[in-house]
Amino acid sequence: MLQLIAEQPMITALMLAVLAAALLFGWLQTGRKQLAIIGLVCLLLIPIAWFVSDWWVTDREQIARLIHDTADAIEANDHEKALAVIGDPSTRQQAAAELPQWIFTQADVGSIRRIRIIENTAPKQADVDMIVKVEVSSKRGGMQNIRVPRRLLLTFEKRSTDNNKTGGGWVVVGYQHLPVVGGPDGFSTSAGPLGGKGLNQ
Repeated sequence: MLQLIAEQPMITALMLAVLAAALLFGWLQTGRKQLAIIGLVCLLLIPIAWFVSDWWVTDREQIARLIHDTADAIEANDHEKALAVIGDPSTRQQAAAELPQWIFTQADVGSIRRIRIIENTAPKQADVDMIVKVEVSSKRGGMQNIRVPRRLLLTFEKRSTDNNKTGGGWVVVGYQHLPVVGGPDGFSTSAGPLGGKGLNQ
């Protein structure tokens, strides 16, 4: 329930409003004061739900925000900022070798299909399955302004402040990009511990 309040305040507000309306209607029909009191409490909970939503940022919301910020960095060809989100050395090395081969003029998060927090992991981990749309040119000049949608699979890990130089938070420890439909193609690349994390290709 708390997750719903934090991530879907509109749905929570609508549920409370419908419940309040039903209770107040019941009070008007029966004259029972208890129904009126509970209905008014439900109405008072609506702004509280919005406040909780603004104050409490869930793990899924943190990851989604990080994804959009990183997409902005990639579109700006800010490789340093884009690589800063990667917490696994081998994964960072793989991405550092890949990114400079391309010039990005667009990097949009088309849709985040799933953010799944993996239970009983220490440190906490999450799988992300998303579609990205990029417009790229090869620095070698072979391809120019090619628009490509890709399916991107990410493994995130939540680091504590004491073991992460960036001050803690979610970092990428594995990634793979694929065609939107089907398995790996000639452009597919993977790095980090994606195997066994529950991401289905």
